[in-house]
Amino acid sequence: MGRITETVKALLIINVIFFIGAQTLGNNAFEWFALWFPKNDNFQVWQIVTHMFMHGSTSHIFFNMFALYMFGSHLENSIGQKKFLFIYFFSGLGAVGFQILFTYFQFNPGYQAYLESGFSPAEIENFIQKAIASGQYQVYPNIPKDVTQKMIGAFVTPMVGASGAIFGVLAAFAVLYPNLPLYLMFIPVPIKAKYLIGGYFLLDLYSGITGQAILGPSNVAHWAHIGGAVIGFITMWYWKKNSFNQHRWY
Repeated sequence: MGRITETVKALLIINVIFFIGAQTLGNNAFEWFALWFPKNDNFQVWQIVTHMFMHGSTSHIFFNMFALYMFGSHLENSIGQKKFLFIYFFSGLGAVGFQILFTYFQFNPGYQAYLESGFSPAEIENFIQKAIASGQYQVYPNIPKDVTQKMIGAFVTPMVGASGAIFGVLAAFAVLYPNLPLYLMFIPVPIKAKYLIGGYFLLDLYSGITGQAILGPSNVAHWAHIGGAVIGFITMWYWKKNSFNQHRWY
């Protein structure tokens, strides 16, 4: 996709440094820099940004950085450094908003069910902490087991990765170059960017709605991908639509 830009190079280096540092520090790194559910004591405001540079595995960071390398420089060369960084980080923030909202939808039904059963907020938190520590919990007859599982899962599962920001970059790329032919590895058939990236978005949307993972592991934050893509798409569509110099985009 052409020569790598300095901005993309810097983002790649920062992500790799964070990844190596996290492997060295272990769980402490994820407690400090991963994005935790706001009701969790581990939550800190800076995690809204730092989680974008944290990755859970080698494959996780590889595929994110590969996508950044393949599409980031081309996009930055087209729209400039400032707009590229705006899309990257604003998409990452959009991913946070979508994922936290989805997590609240998972957490609140259980939380309300326990409140209605006579638990105080402190007792609910104590119940969750005991469940996390022991790996098991008491099942109450009037509270469905899956409601409790979702509540605990939402509370204890952190969000990590640059995927939301990357999906914003991909969506912006598809808006800017919708008909550019792209190739999948091992499939020598060109697919237009709007179909390839749009299809990936629809798969994530399906997985987010149904909870059934089609591509990748089951713990993927699909709503973070969706949030990042939505922000990247809207931002790039607005800029392209309102550009006075139409030739700037080509």
